Amino acid sequence: MRFVVNTWFAERLGDHGIYSRFLEDHQPVHMPCLEVRRLDWAEAAEEAKRVGMRLVALWAAEGGAHEAGEGLYAYMAFAHPEHRHALLRTQLDDEAPELPSVAGQYIAALRMERQTADMFGIRFTDIPDSRPWLKHEHWPADVHPLRRSFARDTRMPRVDGHYPFIDSGSEGVHEIPVGPVHAGIIEPGHFRFLVVGEQILNLEERLGYVHKGIAKAMLGRTAPEAARLAGRVSGDATVAHAWAFSQACEYAALTPPPVRASFIRGVLVERERLANHIGDIGAICNDAAFTFMHMQMQRLREQLARLHFELFGHRLLMDLVVPGGVACDLDAAAIYALQKQTGEIAAEVEALRAIYADHSSIQERVIGSGIVAVEDACDIGLLGFAGRASGHYADERIEEGYPPYDQVQVKTPHGRHGDVATRVWVRFEEIADSARIIAELLEKLPDGPARHDWRPPEAGVSGFSAVESWRGEIACWVRFGERGCIDRYAVRDPSMINWLGLELAVRDVPVPDFPLNNKSFNCSYSGNDL
Repeated sequence: MRFVVNTWFAERLGDHGIYSRFLEDHQPVHMPCLEVRRLDWAEAAEEAKRVGMRLVALWAAEGGAHEAGEGLYAYMAFAHPEHRHALLRTQLDDEAPELPSVAGQYIAALRMERQTADMFGIRFTDIPDSRPWLKHEHWPADVHPLRRSFARDTRMPRVDGHYPFIDSGSEGVHEIPVGPVHAGIIEPGHFRFLVVGEQILNLEERLGYVHKGIAKAMLGRTAPEAARLAGRVSGDATVAHAWAFSQACEYAALTPPPVRASFIRGVLVERERLANHIGDIGAICNDAAFTFMHMQMQRLREQLARLHFELFGHRLLMDLVVPGGVACDLDAAAIYALQKQTGEIAAEVEALRAIYADHSSIQERVIGSGIVAVEDACDIGLLGFAGRASGHYADERIEEGYPPYDQVQVKTPHGRHGDVATRVWVRFEEIADSARIIAELLEKLPDGPARHDWRPPEAGVSGFSAVESWRGEIACWVRFGERGCIDRYAVRDPSMINWLGLELAVRDVPVPDFPLNNKSFNCSYSGNDL
């Protein structure tokens, strides 16, 4: 695992009079972590914006006992298509932790700042929206669960509170509250619509109903134990989340997994992509009363799940990616079964795609519905297939090129219309490309071990990784403490950003088309409600 130190962003900051220093206990070196002064925080974000970097994540963490000060730190991670990732860190005032908001430069930062304020008690000045995000109105105001002083078994008292939803103030505009409990078997989330007749003027999301304290629950676990929990951040992206976590640990420990393990990880995550895209295309069609397509896609997804259970012992591929490699291997029979089924399902999907394209009733519902303009998608930093449908083509498999994607070509669909139809088109394109990638990885699968013994790094060492899931980029940061246990953990699921895209998409959409648009994004509630 040899990388060249990326000094590009540090030099850019220096050109604008912002002094930064490299943190020596951060890995990998090609994703440098630079410490800046608090007063330079917003200006550093402005410089990142000027040079075309996108915001990947914003989070906070208390310092460890190994550091000179155990105070509170804030972090930002950025990515550039050519110069890749860079992280910024600044130390806050322990007595009155405060930072300027960077939501003026990066729209996606707003909810990350609100979440950080909830969990750590950091005050962001000039923030456009200071309402709580994950902390609901019945939480005590002075409780900050990710502070070291907050015991994880604390039972909080319920207090009276009210969440101030946006109000139009017009007699002709009506509110429609939906959720948080829904008719289907899905996660809870509240949607507040402002409508005139059937036309949606504004959608406001209220999430946090499945907040489960994962970042707190990570603390004190060994990396192999924590990988199981990371794989449950969002269960439909278990391979990708476990991979992002494991890779961050491997970077920190400077111990790359075996090449064979990387290839198997690639097969697993692309199978995960196949299963979710196939299931979601069927669900989108079902919301437009095209039941035939729904049933056929559900049948194909079930076939994928059954083979996963047969080969790996779990229908959703949980607990297979671990620090040091994978907890499974592929013999000749498994390779043949995966090759055969992947090819057959890809061929069936192409046949069904022709039926879908020729069915006028579904086309009338999806074409032109729920548009996210190219400019808006780029401003938000929309990720994954949703971004690729709206002109924002970030793909960590290409930009970072981590193994095994340094050995295969990834073809990114380039859509620009940004409607439901284009999001479905991107999914079809990705299904075909994933099937090709799986076949190529299985054909090239190298010999060797599938797992190395895991040896954690010294206390205080941190690692950062970014992995492309079927929804888009997952960013993960870990820091190790004593006895090889996790000292701090932060993760940003793509849904944290893509929920913003759904709010934009449904403006001027009739209310009956909201389920169609919602499913076309299929953001994760669980991935947001950490």
